[in-house]
Amino acid sequence: MVFEPEAVPTGHDEFLEWYSRQTKWNEDHGYDDPAIASPHLQAWFKDMAQSFPPMNRPISLDDRPRDDGSSTDYAIGRDFIFASFSYSKSEAAYMTVARLAEKHQLGLFNASSTGEEVWLPAGGRMALAHDKEPPTIAGRIKSFLNFD
Repeated sequence: MVFEPEAVPTGHDEFLEWYSRQTKWNEDHGYDDPAIASPHLQAWFKDMAQSFPPMNRPISLDDRPRDDGSSTDYAIGRDFIFASFSYSKSEAAYMTVARLAEKHQLGLFNASSTGEEVWLPAGGRMALAHDKEPPTIAGRIKSFLNFD
């Protein structure tokens, strides 16, 4: 997921709550129109679609082959674009997403990562803003015993 950095909360738990709300798909529009997204997101999408074309109408590029694994499912919101890639293209896709997020000064959340890393633009580059902290031994015991 790429997103407008100003649209998200700064803390990790708050970010995950924001992410959860966005992926309930409750905005008052369809999620297949890049025109509803911010200018930075639109520019990212235009660049991204060159290598990873949208698979679904009305934004699909009909002249692209559909069997090479590069077709991508996009969900487009006002402040984010969520992209789902073929497993066979996941590494190339992630590198392209990250490079273009940096280029267009967007935030990046790898929703498939167990570390829940959130990256934000800083000084023309991407910087890790926050992630899921590994639990301490005390935290693991507390969780196991269901203590709060």
